[in-house]
Amino acid sequence: MPAFPWVDLGLVLLLILVNGAFAAAELAIVSARRARLQLLERAGVRGAATAIRLQEAQGRFLSAVQVGITLVGIGSGAFSAAVLGGPVARGLMAWGVPAGLAGPLGLALVVLVVTYLSLVAGELVPKQLALRSPERLACWTAPPMAALTRLFGPVVALLDASTAAVFALLGLKRERDAGVTEEELRTVVAEAESAGVIEEDERELITGIMRMADRRVRGVMTPRVDVDWIDADADWETLRAHLMRTPHTRLVVAEGSVDRAVGIVQARDLLAAVLAGGPVALRELMRKPPVVPDVADATAVLAALRDSDVPMAFVVDEYGHFEGVVTPSDLLAAIAGEFASDLDEGEEPAIVEREDGSLLVSGSLAADELAERLGFRLDEERDYQTVAGFVLAELEHIPATGEHFDAHGFRFEVVDMDGRKIDRLLVRRLPAD
Repeated sequence: MPAFPWVDLGLVLLLILVNGAFAAAELAIVSARRARLQLLERAGVRGAATAIRLQEAQGRFLSAVQVGITLVGIGSGAFSAAVLGGPVARGLMAWGVPAGLAGPLGLALVVLVVTYLSLVAGELVPKQLALRSPERLACWTAPPMAALTRLFGPVVALLDASTAAVFALLGLKRERDAGVTEEELRTVVAEAESAGVIEEDERELITGIMRMADRRVRGVMTPRVDVDWIDADADWETLRAHLMRTPHTRLVVAEGSVDRAVGIVQARDLLAAVLAGGPVALRELMRKPPVVPDVADATAVLAALRDSDVPMAFVVDEYGHFEGVVTPSDLLAAIAGEFASDLDEGEEPAIVEREDGSLLVSGSLAADELAERLGFRLDEERDYQTVAGFVLAELEHIPATGEHFDAHGFRFEVVDMDGRKIDRLLVRRLPAD
């Protein structure tokens, strides 16, 4: 009985492993993150620059890999059937299988086993290994894959042109959208927290920065009705009494009404004038703050505050009317939440969770902060910034105390009105259907 062709079997297994190498290289280079490859390139890791070039010419690279996989697959299939089918059939006949049945059965067994090994060792295992560390594997495999692309140049060019033609007929673009959306970034940050890469506090700060970056200035400012101001022509006794009761170190100076704000005065400048023994003239001590439109991005205000003589800016609407002020403290509160020291005496936090799980919410709370807390999305084209604005957008009228509506799986009930201002709401989760 002829000896079993172990050398031929080894060659078949080698072809399967080559197929696995192609599969691993393909998935690693395609799924590797460009930013990480650029970091590896700057660190001098060999192959990182080549991997980036292959990603940029992804159509040619995929065509070259597919040519290699196809040739290896055809070769392993045909070779295994030719050299292993006969020995397996003879073995089956030695075990008593009829000669007429042994040939087809032997060939079927060879095809079945080779297919199984190709799936496991030639596809599944290499691809899962590639997903474990795609950037490192991409660096290792990129140079031989680039050489393969050059070797199969004419065939690769034909396949790439054919693929481009099919995309053109379908009216599609071949280039993928490599941009990262905000939701994807939030998901990455949440996954990093779950994996222990970052702490919960770090995740909250990152999401807070992203939340602030999406807001307009009017969403972080102190509104006009809450601005602490003093008349520009106030006498010393009025000024002294105001300074004794205010918790702020900077006051808005206005002419008769807060709507006619003209400047900012700092408490330390007033104190310096008093200690110097001279007259206290607000118009001489006040400083001109920067003026920003209420539709400007909140992050854009940082530069204006940083370059200003006084870290406070006036916010105006499209008609030039005074709407409020914005300070570095307002921007920090938008990121990290309100500080207890910034709350007026007796004032409750913006969100209070009750024993039954419901929430007491301030109408002045940023709407996106409440949406993030409750887990629903707001309309990106909304023209309101606060929870009170959200209520008005839903009801389309000034509500009365006790009025409620259902939205996003929650019931929002107005529990306190301050004149026409929505002061407090009670938010309860609706029972599941």
